[in-house]
Amino acid sequence: MAKLTKEQVEKVAHLARIGLTLKDTKLFQEQLSDILTYVEKLNGVDTSKVSMTSQVTGLTNVFREDEASPSLSVEDVLSNAPKKKNNLFIIPAVFDQE
Repeated sequence: MAKLTKEQVEKVAHLARIGLTLKDTKLFQEQLSDILTYVEKLNGVDTSKVSMTSQVTGLTNVFREDEASPSLSVEDVLSNAPKKKNNLFIIPAVFDQE
């Protein structure tokens, strides 16, 4: 596997919304390249005789029963809201910044 370029690491950092210093970029360039090299080795392992699995621990259902319970009143929920109107939170508009 070819070593990741500085630009590739910067793109991944941008997508993850992580600010990296030049030192961080160099460190992640090396570490991510090592990870991809290891995954490439795993791709070469013969798994033709291994059956497909999606759950290996035998769990069937880890969720609790959905039961109704008392909840907070609207007044309690909105008591610390900086802005509210008609029993709703008022928040600033959110825009895509790309």
